Amino acid sequence: MTLNELRYIVAVAQKRHFGHAAEACYVSQPTLSVAVKKLEEELGVGLFERGQGEVSLTAAGERIVAQAQRVLEEAGTIRQLASQSVDQLDGPLRVGAIYTVGPYLFPKLIPVLNSRAGDMSLIIKENFTANLTEQLKQGELDVVVISLPYEEPGIVTRPLYEESFSVLMRVNHPLAAHDTISVDQLEKEAVLILGEGHCFREQVKAICPGCLQHTNGEISLQKSLEGGSLETIRYMVASGIGISILPDSAIGGDSLRWDLLTTRPLTQESPKRCIAMAWRKSFPRPRAVELLGESIRASDLNGVSLVDGEPAVELAVG
Repeated sequence: MTLNELRYIVAVAQKRHFGHAAEACYVSQPTLSVAVKKLEEELGVGLFERGQGEVSLTAAGERIVAQAQRVLEEAGTIRQLASQSVDQLDGPLRVGAIYTVGPYLFPKLIPVLNSRAGDMSLIIKENFTANLTEQLKQGELDVVVISLPYEEPGIVTRPLYEESFSVLMRVNHPLAAHDTISVDQLEKEAVLILGEGHCFREQVKAICPGCLQHTNGEISLQKSLEGGSLETIRYMVASGIGISILPDSAIGGDSLRWDLLTTRPLTQESPKRCIAMAWRKSFPRPRAVELLGESIRASDLNGVSLVDGEPAVELAVG
């Protein structure tokens, strides 16, 4: 049994396809298939059910692949312990962030981090919370920046900052005449919100449950936003299609076209979201995580309030 064989079965389990798994592992499909078959023969049990165009795990395969993921993570930890034994701040840190945080955090964070640890570069990924979680668990990412609540076994979280939401509209929109905007007013408008998979979508829906009911003429606004981003929404609002709700960090001076767009707070007590970072309990570079958190908190993010005195939360492995 080798680490490569374990890596192959984990890839097959993730991709549900031998060819795609081989591509992900940078080997030929015959090489991967032979290695998987060899491991199955060594273990004396079938790991996969091979169907037409799809591969599924057997009951034994599910348990073995889960253990293989843990073994690969521990092997990665050994490498990191060796490479970072002298200086935990020497070498890249793999950081993921949700789509509604990354574009507004990283431009402010990078200069701060460079001034504090110039030898610790960032490898950055943006994705949905669910995908970032899987990459974190599998050791593909070291730290993720997400929105609370967030509960995962074996993961430590630390709140960083809170931010409110504001209504985005064109400067000539009738609602711009108001100092604040009520939820009732929002429900009478075409409100653009992100597509499925974004946690920010669910937060906006909680504020304004009726905001999904409207379309603009023949255009299904929500359909057009599948796979979109807050920047896509900003451009659509600037072009005159609807209004939107954005987190305050996304409406900083450098991000907003003040000649075309403006914002207003909600009349009710503005809801907030709490942004936190999360990492594996076993990650061997705690000083790097600590410095990342300090640098995020020192970044000049628009409209955020730092969360003070919050201890890290460690969830037991289930």
